[in-house]
Amino acid sequence: MHAQKPVCANQIISFIFVPKFIEDRMIQKSAGQRYTRPFIHLKYKPVFVRAGMILSLLICCIYSSSGQNNHRKIEIKGVVTDINTGETLSGASVFAKATSTGVVSDDAGRYVLHLDKGNYLICVAFVGYKTKEFPLEVNTSQTIDVQLEPNVQELEEITILGRDETENVTSVNMGVERMSIKEIQRLPVLMGEVDVIKAIQLLPGVQATAEGGSGFSVRGGSPDQNLILLDNTTVYNASHLLGFFSVFNNDVVSGLELYKGDLPLKYGGRLSSLLSVETKSDNPQGFHGTGGVGLISARLMLEGNIGDRTTWLVGGRRSYADIFLIFAKDEALRKSSVYFYDMNAKISHRFSAKDRVELSGYFGKDMFAAEVGQFDYGNATASLTWKHTISKKWFARVGLNTSKYGYGLGSDMEGVEAYWDAGISDIAFNADFDMHISKLWNLNYGISSTLHRFSPGHVSVVGYPDYEVQGGKALEHAIYLSNEQKLSDRLTFRYGLRWSIFQNLGKIIIFNYDNNHNVRDSTYHNGGIYNAYGRLEPRIGGVFLIDASSSVKANYARNVQFIQLAENSAAGSPVNVWFPASPNIKPQIVDMFSAGYFRNFKKNTYETSVEMYYKNLTGVIDFAEHADLLLNQYLEGDIRIGSGRAYGIEFMVKKNSGKLTGFVNYTLSRSERTIPEINHGKTYLAPYDKTHAVNIALNYDFSKKLNVSATWVFASGAPTTYPTGRFEIDGAYFPIYSGRNEYRKPAYHRLDLSLTFVPHPDSKKRWKSEWNFSLYNAYGRKNPWLITYSQAKTATPTADMVYLFRFVPSVTYNFKF
Repeated sequence: MHAQKPVCANQIISFIFVPKFIEDRMIQKSAGQRYTRPFIHLKYKPVFVRAGMILSLLICCIYSSSGQNNHRKIEIKGVVTDINTGETLSGASVFAKATSTGVVSDDAGRYVLHLDKGNYLICVAFVGYKTKEFPLEVNTSQTIDVQLEPNVQELEEITILGRDETENVTSVNMGVERMSIKEIQRLPVLMGEVDVIKAIQLLPGVQATAEGGSGFSVRGGSPDQNLILLDNTTVYNASHLLGFFSVFNNDVVSGLELYKGDLPLKYGGRLSSLLSVETKSDNPQGFHGTGGVGLISARLMLEGNIGDRTTWLVGGRRSYADIFLIFAKDEALRKSSVYFYDMNAKISHRFSAKDRVELSGYFGKDMFAAEVGQFDYGNATASLTWKHTISKKWFARVGLNTSKYGYGLGSDMEGVEAYWDAGISDIAFNADFDMHISKLWNLNYGISSTLHRFSPGHVSVVGYPDYEVQGGKALEHAIYLSNEQKLSDRLTFRYGLRWSIFQNLGKIIIFNYDNNHNVRDSTYHNGGIYNAYGRLEPRIGGVFLIDASSSVKANYARNVQFIQLAENSAAGSPVNVWFPASPNIKPQIVDMFSAGYFRNFKKNTYETSVEMYYKNLTGVIDFAEHADLLLNQYLEGDIRIGSGRAYGIEFMVKKNSGKLTGFVNYTLSRSERTIPEINHGKTYLAPYDKTHAVNIALNYDFSKKLNVSATWVFASGAPTTYPTGRFEIDGAYFPIYSGRNEYRKPAYHRLDLSLTFVPHPDSKKRWKSEWNFSLYNAYGRKNPWLITYSQAKTATPTADMVYLFRFVPSVTYNFKF
């Protein structure tokens, strides 16, 4: 490298206002040669399924005799309810005191504990209710329903265990990661902002796509292959400030689940992963609040109840760096603004012991404005959910969701006003049912249907005709059925089938291309459904318990994706285009095989695992050299289709309790693509391939007042295409590049530190607070964010590396009342 320099303001503005397709048109061509630059790969993944399907399920009540219970663990189950109203309580903590075994009740108030034979003191706690304790002698499986009494006094803070401590061993699930908001909040942060996305980037098999960014790659996949849900509603762009922060306010979030390939059958439409983020659903008694003030932003969340059956929550966050611009000496800066904000709201009402309705919403926006113009982007989501208990063994959840993402660029230069906007929106319906008949029949089934509206781009210039890229609409439906079958105390299987249908519809012109990707002719469709795809997605998995603390697991899953993303930047620019499968583009498919060994030590204090996976992809999408991705009516002509594969092994060690907690993980992996018309048909590395990745996250409690944490990450450099020579034409020099992704950028590594100080941890006062001090990139590593090349006439060609962050300190004051 010739030089290293930090990114400056004009580079950020250029990144926003000068899209890649404009930059491409500035590249010179001479003597039939194209200036071949490091190519930015784009992957597109869809959201499938179909609409207009009728679910007809005839379920026979099959009861089988239970087998002998030879295993050490004995099942204790039941339902937690309100003693006065009979309403089921979701999120109640049920645990055996003096052990590490505990669970949280599900949406229907159900819990299942697995205990050894013996005598226990069972504790059941729920926010706003009196804690109940009772002795229990465990000899055989039992059903124990628990009724809790409301408590008008504020409960002392208790530690609620999010799951059975042996779940990582006993569950059929593989490639599933869960983090509570408490775990996330204890990690070091960038600029004082606790970030859900930054937290999952520390998990095995998950990689950040760019320095400080909120984009992430799972097991070699591209960011658009990840389905991100907030309260079961799709979030199409989970970033603020060009990716440096995520849209999730940590005061509002209760926790997250990440599925790395083997998705629950009720979900589909993405190849790589599902990230499900849930907002809080506590039942607070009285009025409460939490918030914080940092260097970049401030936030506040308020919650309370209306009577005995209704709870509410509202939260907001806003950055305020733009406030200080008014003090700038430069007039142009004083007229500029850079900020983001978001708002969350949720209301929940119990109509009866069997019926609960929740309404939640999110709205967020980013704004960048200067004298030459402005740029904004944002998400809006809403969900309405009805949870109904049909019987003690039959539960239903019906939801209606809407999601919208869009961006706009406006300018007023030399008296010419112009505006450009684009986006995508959804309306979705889903109905899911759980039926627990016996150990052999635990059924999950349901339907879903989504209407997608695509808006690739619309440009209006005062005094000129508008220009719009046709987008169209699509319906995506699914019907699924799965069963979890416990064949013995040691062996459990889960299997099922999802049928996904995708239908293009609307008024649109379809361009037909010849073998050279030139437009041959076109076909006009005057509304209605003009193209459809149907795909079956089988999934099967099993777990065999070697003993009470270890198991082996294996599974197979097929995922299908019908919509994909044309990104304008490998760093995750918000200026991008979602587009669907069509007569010219078939759905992408992945077949994934995985197996693993799981073992816990010292009464589940330590969790260890080794997971291996192999992914075979068909219908993989990439783009031709110098493809115009934005405002391109003929985008499908620039798409190239082939195959791919990814494989790897993930090691994880986690400590759950004690003064020192945390985890260490290592991933060895490879991700490849083979597309006949790219790289001369030779196999090349996928853009997010990283051979080695190490993540270490540690927390240490010195006392109730003082906690310190540290994270260290290492990853192989991302694949890239470097110039390997140059040629001269009429005194101008042009580079000659290597094959696609033949080289790698320098390796990435970084140390982050954090200290949390609680002044009065035992205070009985209503107002409680803490201070958090963080240092991002503690040893000042210059990690590459962008590499540029120059072609001097007389000197040796040079490469300049642009980096973003060195020694970023932050301080945040957090409070609750």
